[in-house]
Amino acid sequence: MDRIGRRQIVQGLVATTAAMTLHAPSAYAQKDRQTLRFVAEADLKVLDPVWTTAYITRNHGYLVYDTLFGTDENLQIQPQMVRRTIVSPDRMKYTFTLRDDVRWHDGQAVLSEDCVESLKRWGKRDRFGQLLMASTERIVPVDKKTFVLELGAPFGPVLDALGKTGGNVPFMMPARIAATPPDEQIKEIIGSGPFKFARDEWQPGEQVVYVRNPDYLPRDEAPSGSTGGKKVYLDKVIWRYIPDPWEAAEALATGEVDWCRNRRSSLCPRSNRTRIFRRFSLTPSGAKAGSGQTFSTRHLTTGRRGKRCYT
Repeated sequence: MDRIGRRQIVQGLVATTAAMTLHAPSAYAQKDRQTLRFVAEADLKVLDPVWTTAYITRNHGYLVYDTLFGTDENLQIQPQMVRRTIVSPDRMKYTFTLRDDVRWHDGQAVLSEDCVESLKRWGKRDRFGQLLMASTERIVPVDKKTFVLELGAPFGPVLDALGKTGGNVPFMMPARIAATPPDEQIKEIIGSGPFKFARDEWQPGEQVVYVRNPDYLPRDEAPSGSTGGKKVYLDKVIWRYIPDPWEAAEALATGEVDWCRNRRSSLCPRSNRTRIFRRFSLTPSGAKAGSGQTFSTRHLTTGRRGKRCYT
């Protein structure tokens, strides 16, 4: 079985996101079932992952957007949208070349200009980004697929900043959207990630819907944390918001939803009385442990045993 990462749910619920940032429990889909229904821990009210640090918005971001770099399950920074990175001997100049054939959800090619504008907006809002930009002399496109970040003062954790998974994650957006002032929320939700945001089906306080991006080209590597190949086997992901934990438990027990994320294991008590449920407890770093976030999931299998509905 392929391991699903926490990005959540992008890899998992995404497949992802609730990306949750490094690991999430496995889920399986019936052979004729192409929709995953998930109970999130909060209502998604803000869609701009740069404007807020709310984790529910970050998880939404990992479904819709992609990042230049990410953090794997060993807490190592790995390339995501970037194909090649060249660092000067004095570590004062970073040259990034994007992967080929990466496109936005509207069909337009992802260009270096988009990434430059996205980083500039993120760097005005995120504290780590602010520190990076304070040491940056210039960040400019070189050609359609290459851009340069030149430091004016030494700053060691450049890639750590670009691959961070907490707070304001540096998600890439089209330049016209990234041009939105950082103290204003973006109006268009267009990324290059594995899922598209279905605005017409969004019901604040009820549900958020994402549909598969058929043009998404995953990396070749195995998924790991917020990095690697996000191969999607679902046509649709539905985030349900059910604030009553008992109602959420009932929805899980009856098969109305497939996965439930809770803050305490006691909030899905029915999982103690049947073997069709599994419970996972995760620490903030993603490792399984006796504390942290709790996930309950129904065992949903395909016609071929072990086939996962997403990675």
